[in-house]
Amino acid sequence: MARARANRDKERELDLTRPVSVWRSKDLLEGQPAQSLTVILRTVGCRWNRCTMCGYAGEGAPASASDLIAQFGSALERSSPEVSVVKIYTSGSFLDPAEMPVQARDEILKRLERLAIKKLVVETRPEYITEQTVETCLSRLPTEFAIGLETANDLIRDKAIRKGFTFQDFAIASEVVHRQGGSIKAYLLLKPPLLSEGQAMRDAISSARAARSYSDILSLNLCNVQRNTVVERMWERGEYRPPWLWSAIEVLKSVPGPIVCDPVGAGTRRGPHNCGACDEGIAEAIRVHDLSQDITPLQKLDCQCKSTWKELMEAEEESFGAALF
Repeated sequence: MARARANRDKERELDLTRPVSVWRSKDLLEGQPAQSLTVILRTVGCRWNRCTMCGYAGEGAPASASDLIAQFGSALERSSPEVSVVKIYTSGSFLDPAEMPVQARDEILKRLERLAIKKLVVETRPEYITEQTVETCLSRLPTEFAIGLETANDLIRDKAIRKGFTFQDFAIASEVVHRQGGSIKAYLLLKPPLLSEGQAMRDAISSARAARSYSDILSLNLCNVQRNTVVERMWERGEYRPPWLWSAIEVLKSVPGPIVCDPVGAGTRRGPHNCGACDEGIAEAIRVHDLSQDITPLQKLDCQCKSTWKELMEAEEESFGAALF
């Protein structure tokens, strides 16, 4: 009863006609920096809602189609004629009609078409990618479909992340999108739970290479500790540490582009971090790399803690072995 009452109070406090967040930044468009608008809509939440590292379900609320249209209208107030890329994120899948009602989805696409946006980016699980849903988007404007592949290793994705689909599912979805002229972004997760630092780094590199032929762009996501997740419970018990930024640098240097990375929470206890002294500079170097795709500056980064990072990985290999997965 108390939990139900708390949920009702939360719903009353939320304004379901306003998005979770909106911001302007820069993104890659045909290999060049472009003005972008990122919109996070508050939906009912991800239907799957089982991933070990994801706490976005906590942001869900029973937003109706009209609420979502109003949220998007509010977000567009932050736009400008210079914006050519719009990224729409929810806590789950833009193409899931249970989360994004068809009426809301179609109205949002119509508004973007009228604005002559050059690229739309939406997130979705592969099961919602069909000939019809892809055509609905592409008939309005060029669309990039972002899929949280996380890893090319089916065992890691199933047991450590609990993603609920296979690499083959991702490959089939990619083929559906490419057949109709759309593009694919593959999200890769650096350091799922249960992997050592070295295992996680090697898995991210091998996964990027495996996903490359199915993806137009790769996005390296650095795992952070979100609330009310399996990862948070492990972190509180001292069983999980977010990835070192050095590991992210190594992945970015090892994988042919285009590959981007937004080091969310860098330098914090819950986010990817090194020693603290070099975190801000390395995070900024990663952001600069996003728009330049030039790895030369990444190769020049250094700090005393880099040797600690290497020693830690060596110690983990000796203690736990290099091939847990």
